[in-house]
Amino acid sequence: MTLAELIAQARTALDTAITTRQQEQDALVALRSDENLTEEAVAAQVARRDAADAEVTRRQQALEQLEAEQVREDELAALQARTVPAVTRAPAYDRVARVGAEERTYRPDQDRRGSAFERDVAAAFLGDYEARDRLARHMAEERAERGDQLVRAAGTGAFSGLVVPQYLTDLYAPAAAARRPFADAIRGHDLPAQGMTVNLSRITTSTSTDLQTENSAVDETNIDDTLMTINVQTNAGQQTLSRQAIERGSGVEPVVLDDLFRQYSTTLDSTLINQATNGLSAVATSVAYTDTTPTVAEAYPKVLEALAGVESALLDMASGENIAVMHSRRWYWMQNAMSSTWPLISQPGIAAQMSGTNLGTTYGSGVRGALPNGTPVIVDNNIATNLGSGTDEDEIYLVDRNECHLWEDPNAPMYIRAEQPKLANLGVLMVVYGYFAYTHARYTQARKIAGTGLVTPTFTGV
Repeated sequence: MTLAELIAQARTALDTAITTRQQEQDALVALRSDENLTEEAVAAQVARRDAADAEVTRRQQALEQLEAEQVREDELAALQARTVPAVTRAPAYDRVARVGAEERTYRPDQDRRGSAFERDVAAAFLGDYEARDRLARHMAEERAERGDQLVRAAGTGAFSGLVVPQYLTDLYAPAAAARRPFADAIRGHDLPAQGMTVNLSRITTSTSTDLQTENSAVDETNIDDTLMTINVQTNAGQQTLSRQAIERGSGVEPVVLDDLFRQYSTTLDSTLINQATNGLSAVATSVAYTDTTPTVAEAYPKVLEALAGVESALLDMASGENIAVMHSRRWYWMQNAMSSTWPLISQPGIAAQMSGTNLGTTYGSGVRGALPNGTPVIVDNNIATNLGSGTDEDEIYLVDRNECHLWEDPNAPMYIRAEQPKLANLGVLMVVYGYFAYTHARYTQARKIAGTGLVTPTFTGV
């Protein structure tokens, strides 16, 4: 194995260590936001984060050592090239390789959109030898400047947008994904290390008390519970890449891995909301909003009705940390309303003349704003928009965030890179997977606003 190949391996190992360290740090941040955290759990996660940090340092030092060796080798090679025996006849001028500031074949300052590169690709297929020569020079330049990335696999045809000049791949566009705003907002737990179910005890028959008549028996009702069994589910995806795509493409493997992680998050979050039987939409008690000409002023009382239902269901178990979860189109519709009427009761931190506040944060970054009564809003585009008889309705969910439970493996999602299964085809199999369990039904507290009042919104200012 060459020194360049060792450097390429060391860079890949460093990238993997950095990714692992970031996952451990994210897990630590998520753990610290859990109200029920213990010092032992935090200390254990800090230890895992520090171990991952130490691994990054070790990998970085190994890479720096290899790169220093490469620099020394290059210096010796240059020195040897300048040391020519006196008896050796100097070669002709046109037979000497010279190193200078020769311009790149495709330059961003002359061809920002890469149209020259694209024309040459098309012309080369039609037999244009000059175009083939320019493409060959470009590949030689890429090997000289980014050899570690080229020595790295879906086929190269699937990544035609990446096997191009570097100034074009810097701005590659990942596939947009809804990701996991709702999953990040609810109460998270570490998934138990073993088993494919999570079991909870629910008190379904409580004790009782009553006023006693003197010398009569004291009231008694036997307490009883029901076992609540929650299935552990597996979220997974795979992609087989050809070695040609990995080794001849530019950063193809990290791009595919990033896309798999984004889709993993989206599937998890969508499952929490939309899965039949157990998803939020399935278990929430419906509050009907039926209106052929819906307005924000008419929809808002339904929000309060739903919140009243949440608190009535939880009684003293209500944490008060209610959230409203809605699609981005519904959030912007609620912001479009204009009115001259103000609420009779003002809320902390919200001026009476406002119909809520927009915090100006980006999608997926947490709370987007607050409704007029102060309820935080989570915007999640995994919410379906094809509901109802006209297949054009969405839903608004009102829940106590602490009674929506999500158990995840602390290391999820996990990554497998296997070369043996597809070795005969020069394929590399990449698999991303993780285990999770969830429930919104420990108490029947969740509410949803649904009906013809939530058809595709029109932005008319009401």
